[in-house]
Amino acid sequence: MKAVLLDAATLSDDVDLGPIAAQVEQFEQFELTDQSAVIDRLKHADIALTNKVIINAEAMAALPDLKLICVLATGTNNIDMDEAKRRGIDVRNVTAYGTASVVQHTMMMLLALATRLPLYQHDVAGHAWNQSPIFTLLDHRIFQLQGKHLVIVGQGELGGSVAKIAEAFGMTVTFTARPGNERNDSRPALAEVAPHADVLSLHCPLTPETHHLVDEALLTSMKNDALLINCARGGVIDEAAALEALRTGRLGGLGVDSLPQEPPREGHILIDALAQGGLNLIVTPHNAWATLEARQKVVELTADNIARFLLSNSKTAATGG
Repeated sequence: MKAVLLDAATLSDDVDLGPIAAQVEQFEQFELTDQSAVIDRLKHADIALTNKVIINAEAMAALPDLKLICVLATGTNNIDMDEAKRRGIDVRNVTAYGTASVVQHTMMMLLALATRLPLYQHDVAGHAWNQSPIFTLLDHRIFQLQGKHLVIVGQGELGGSVAKIAEAFGMTVTFTARPGNERNDSRPALAEVAPHADVLSLHCPLTPETHHLVDEALLTSMKNDALLINCARGGVIDEAAALEALRTGRLGGLGVDSLPQEPPREGHILIDALAQGGLNLIVTPHNAWATLEARQKVVELTADNIARFLLSNSKTAATGG
């Protein structure tokens, strides 16, 4: 069996790809692969490994040896799943590899925004502490997490794990109804609980129902010092409305780990605002998932997927199926 990894750079060079290589006779890796090179690089490959490189119907038609596609991520939107099924190509992804990493990142944002860390770092760098008439700086009101109300959209593994850590800080946690299904959900709708939230944290998928879930109307209903954290997908919040609320004092802090277009080659208003400074704003480059431990887990889960596929194939061959 020959396996080819198309975009090893998405895992970085500090992970050990040995567990994958150990499953096959031949293992070839490329740091990045342009779409025009997909077919050539997968020629004679039995197993294709990809994180974000697209494997479409045209590629599959040109790759008769391809038996398995391993996606080194949870989403499979870069694979033509219907064509793979039609051609009998198995597609396997990985899940739950980054829970601890994303929870840690979410809490980092929560703690930093609650303590107004971006603002105080900006002040210290600007020598405001040097010139203070007292021993400290108290220009930005820090709030204590204990006793505060955290509202979470998304009660899956990520949202549930964030809730456990938040409760350890003494926060009260409320999960909202699934957007678009409020009538059939016993949990309160986001619009109902947003006005009472000290912190709103998003851990839901991007769907038509969650696109711009946090818009100008919802932001207007929230407390002026509330914190908004998006470790879900870009587009779940209206970034322009959130930035305006932050600038005008109608939002206490904003932390985002993803943007609608990634990488943001044409720039983005939040990145511009971050460069200007002076706001309680955190923007991270979609790396909440990316601790070394989580990236290594992706490799291990992918190796497991290959092992299970090979075992299944050997059993089928042995029974003549």
